[in-house]
Amino acid sequence: MKHPLSLTINDEPRELLVEAYDSLLDMLRDDLQLTGTKKGCDEGDCGACTVLMNGKTVTSCMVLALDARDQEITTVEGLMQNNRLHPVQDAFVQYGGVQCGFCTPGLIMSGVGLLLENPNPTEEDVRYAIGGNLCRCTGYAKVVQAILKAAETMREAHV
Repeated sequence: MKHPLSLTINDEPRELLVEAYDSLLDMLRDDLQLTGTKKGCDEGDCGACTVLMNGKTVTSCMVLALDARDQEITTVEGLMQNNRLHPVQDAFVQYGGVQCGFCTPGLIMSGVGLLLENPNPTEEDVRYAIGGNLCRCTGYAKVVQAILKAAETMREAHV
């Protein structure tokens, strides 16, 4: 039996019907075709499915879609504003934080979540924030560098 669900996704109010057992991840990917959010382990361990819920990072495979009722969800697709990449996305491109790309959306969302909470992070803060994101391709150094550069860019833009 499907249940009505109202929430906001990437600044757009949405109304849909979901099964009681549907995860936020499956709803995003299967019902809304927002496939930037990746399905990795489906157990909350890899971070590939990281999104923002009310500005806080969550592993969307561990959140029931119905638990997101009336919440604001931001996916990697929702970061771009005015046809411009979010500073974290841009920094990942500029500083080589992208390898195969599978873990990249989750790492980007973890970086954005960190910068929403802490606009002036240390390297240790960044490493802690991305600690739940597994990547087989990088040594994380360029990912950390990209997030730190994005933080710098964002601080300069607000000056």
